[in-house]
Amino acid sequence: MTRLRTLVVAMAATLAGACSLIPAYERPAAPVPAAFPDAPATAASVSEAPAWRDYFADARLRELVELALANNRDLRIAALNIERARAQYGIQRADLFPSITANGGQTAQRLPADLSRSGEAGTTRQYSATVGFSAYELDFFGRIRSLNKQALEQYLGTEEARRSAQISLVAEVANAWLRLAADRERQALANNTLATRQKSYELTKRSFDVGATSALDLRQAQTLLEGARADAARYASLVTQGRNALALVVGAEVPTELQPQGFAEAITAVAELPAGVPSEVLTRRPDILQSERQLRAANASIGAARAAFFPRITLTAAAGTASSTLDGLFEAGSGTWSFVPQISLPIFEAGRLSANLEATKVQREIAVAQYEKAIQSAFREVADALADRATLAEQLDARRRLVEASEASFKLSEARYKAGIDSYFGLLDAQRSLYAAELDLIAVRQADGANRIALYKSLGGGWQ
Repeated sequence: MTRLRTLVVAMAATLAGACSLIPAYERPAAPVPAAFPDAPATAASVSEAPAWRDYFADARLRELVELALANNRDLRIAALNIERARAQYGIQRADLFPSITANGGQTAQRLPADLSRSGEAGTTRQYSATVGFSAYELDFFGRIRSLNKQALEQYLGTEEARRSAQISLVAEVANAWLRLAADRERQALANNTLATRQKSYELTKRSFDVGATSALDLRQAQTLLEGARADAARYASLVTQGRNALALVVGAEVPTELQPQGFAEAITAVAELPAGVPSEVLTRRPDILQSERQLRAANASIGAARAAFFPRITLTAAAGTASSTLDGLFEAGSGTWSFVPQISLPIFEAGRLSANLEATKVQREIAVAQYEKAIQSAFREVADALADRATLAEQLDARRRLVEASEASFKLSEARYKAGIDSYFGLLDAQRSLYAAELDLIAVRQADGANRIALYKSLGGGWQ
């Protein structure tokens, strides 16, 4: 047993100084401009970027996100993938150490008389109890450590995938909540418009019945009424679908008190993107970090492929006791040991090892291209969000002014119609214009909230 312990210590010391054939890793340069286009000019400290709990202003939405993080099945799958990758990394790491096992056994053999030295048939028995390891590879050239490095990077990549899934989930919940709020606002507007047009139609019909209004005015009023009724039904369906979509992304039934009751003017409380934030912040996005982990894993696999060209040294050793009787295992002088070193040197593989090394190098180049593409895609997402952000404030102001002007125009048309100055057609046209302007304002307000969510997601949950 002392010899076995000494051998294990010696092997550990040898492996500590073993070489590694993994190429030196260098992060590829980001193939994007150093600064974002259309970035706002407002100055702010980069460290002030809020987390998602501070990003969203509505307490109901924050509570809903917490519920989704606890129940969403996609996020749960991502977490389980981490556990699986951790276990796989543990399996690979175990190859760095010898697997020591204890064995006990009996060997019984009968020899016929013509094979026995004594000239008589007989049965021999041998008992043994040993502790040792079998075919343990001395990792002189880093093959096992390269594979261990590869498994580690893949495991860390799954953790980045979980973070990316969480950011996407937060954004998806916020978008579903925002769409439901906007559809409820549209439904409320359609219902109010339906009630108004119902009254207008009834008034017009009474006037028609007494001959004060033409049939054309009545049909025009009916046209607007039926259009409003159709819109009200359509938005009622969209609201139901929105509740179902929100329940799906949350992963549980959404309590009524957590559903949006009205359309919030400001769904987020995030500050504008600070001036001077470099595009380098994209390299800290979880999905890009995951892509880089895959690149590091591909780089480590080259080390394992290189090590395959060198000799592989394996050891098999055991120590224990052996005796012809079971009681003899515990008597003095029954000790036994074995030590079997082996070396294997590839001589002719018909190009197998060279082809495998070339394949790992090509795989690394593929990983580099995927990493660069991930950065380019992320840069475009941020650039698109900033392009929208640059004009949304002006669009909101214009739509609000349009609603105010349309409302004033409607009131004037109504007054002129009652005074007999204008025809009923002018009043109906003003009603249509006001209704369309109010719907457009809701759409722009929804786009503004969605843009803030998109900026949060595209920057990887913030820019700190």
